[in-house]
Amino acid sequence: MRRRDFIAFVGGTAAAWPMAARAQQSAMPVIGFLSVASPDGYRPMTAAFRQALQDSGFIEGQNVAIEYRWAEQRVERLPALAADLVKRKVTVIAAPTTEAALAAKAATTNIPIVFETGGDPMRLGLVASLNRPGGNITGVTQLTMGLVPKALEVMHELLPAAKVIAFLVNPGDPTLSETGAKLALESADVLGLKLQVVKATSERDLDGVFDQLAQLQAGGLVICPDPLFTGLAGRIGALSARRGVPAAYKGREFAEGGGLLTYGTSITDAYRLAGVFTARILKGDKPADIPVQESTKVELYINLKTAKALGITVPLPLSGRADEVFE
Repeated sequence: MRRRDFIAFVGGTAAAWPMAARAQQSAMPVIGFLSVASPDGYRPMTAAFRQALQDSGFIEGQNVAIEYRWAEQRVERLPALAADLVKRKVTVIAAPTTEAALAAKAATTNIPIVFETGGDPMRLGLVASLNRPGGNITGVTQLTMGLVPKALEVMHELLPAAKVIAFLVNPGDPTLSETGAKLALESADVLGLKLQVVKATSERDLDGVFDQLAQLQAGGLVICPDPLFTGLAGRIGALSARRGVPAAYKGREFAEGGGLLTYGTSITDAYRLAGVFTARILKGDKPADIPVQESTKVELYINLKTAKALGITVPLPLSGRADEVFE
C-alpha cells in the first residue's frame, strides 16, 4: 500500500471510530426508573433492583443505562416525569409504587412497563388478569395491605396491656390510607382495641404526630405501608425510640434505626423481582406473556435494645419467630 493511500485509510478509520462509538452507545438499552419517592430512603431497594439486573447479565453503565426519575413525594410530578421517559424512548419503564405505575400506564401503551405495588393490580386497572396481564405491562405485587391486621396482632402480642393503639396514614395517598385504616379498624375490633387514626403527609408532620400520641394516650403506633413512610423508615424508627413510643412498621431499616418492631413483606425482595422482570423484557420477553408475581417473603425484626429502654419484655415465642433481633 502506498504511503498516501495508507494515510488516507488511517484517517478515514479514525474518523469512523467516534461514529462507531456513538452507534454502540445508542444501541445500549435504557431503563427508565420512575418513582414517587426520593432516592435517599430507597437505596437498599434500588440496590436490590440493580443486583437482580446484574445477576441476569445487565450491568449499569456497561451494557445497560438507567434513567432515574424521582417525584420526591410530589405525586403531581409523575405524569410529566413519565412523559419525559417516553419522549426519550427508553427501552422499558420500571415503575415501583402504585402512583408511578399508574402514571407510566397513562403515558404509553407501547413501551414495556414493570410495576411494583402493594395494591391489587387488577383492581387498580394495571392488568387485565394476573396470569395473562395483556398489553404492555406486568410486574410484582406484595401482600402489603393484607398484612396490616397481622402487624396489629403482633403489636398486641407484644403490648397486651395497651388498650389504645394509633395507626399512622398518609392521606396524600387515599387508596392506601383508606384501605389500611379500614383493615386496621376491623382488626382492632376483633382484638378489643381502640384504634386512633393519625395523619402525616410529609416528614415535617412527624413531630406533631408523636405529640398527638401522648394526647391520645396511645400505648403503641402501627404505621400504614406507604412509600412516604418507607423512605423515612430509619428516621421514624429513631424518632419513635427517642420519643419512647413502641412502634411497628415494615422494612429492616425501621427496626435497625430504633423502631421496636418490623413486620411485613420484604420491599427489597419485591424490588429484586422487579429487576428480574425488567431483565426478562430486555432479553426479549413480552410483558403480556409474563404473569404478575406476588412477593410473599414476610419479615419480622425486633429491636431488643429499644424494648429494654421502653420496659417491654419480648415474649420468647415472638423473639423465636423473628428473622433477626437487634441487641
